[in-house]
Amino acid sequence: MTITTYKWTIERYHQAIAAGLFDNESVELLRGDIIIMPPEGEAHAYYNSEVGDYLRAILGARAKIREAHPITLPNNSEPIPDLAIVKPLGTVYLEHHPYPEDIFWLIEFSLATLSKDLNEKKATYSEAGIAEYWVVNLAGMEVSVFRELENGRYITAEIFTTGVVSPQAFPNVQIQVKRLMNQ
Repeated sequence: MTITTYKWTIERYHQAIAAGLFDNESVELLRGDIIIMPPEGEAHAYYNSEVGDYLRAILGARAKIREAHPITLPNNSEPIPDLAIVKPLGTVYLEHHPYPEDIFWLIEFSLATLSKDLNEKKATYSEAGIAEYWVVNLAGMEVSVFRELENGRYITAEIFTTGVVSPQAFPNVQIQVKRLMNQ
């Protein structure tokens, strides 16, 4: 017997949300699959909020920092990254979530979700053309930075434990690695 799974489109996913199908669930759409998200623990929520505030302070009006809000990708995905640093397009976001061309970079904070963030999410983001993706490993106290897309894959990966990192979109901005882990 062959098992066939149903693949969701973004349109059907939005219809299900509008109909209240997921009112009591925290879900995201990855490559047509609906993924139930684990509850957010205290540490995860803390880092997300603190780093969001830190980035707002250093980027100012150059970018909008969206905490745990969806982005819409062309590969039937509507993930909810921990932080999306996007173009400040104002009311455009009333019409749609940020698209890849609106996104400067994404950040995921990982405790229990490290494997998912370094594999499924990284692949989903690179295939969609997200220029830069950071994974903050809260257990290992390191930041993985993925850049330079080639054939839908990141070809550069760097790991930081100290020092500063500058996002590609803002090369003159220096982000303290320790502040990403609130040390």
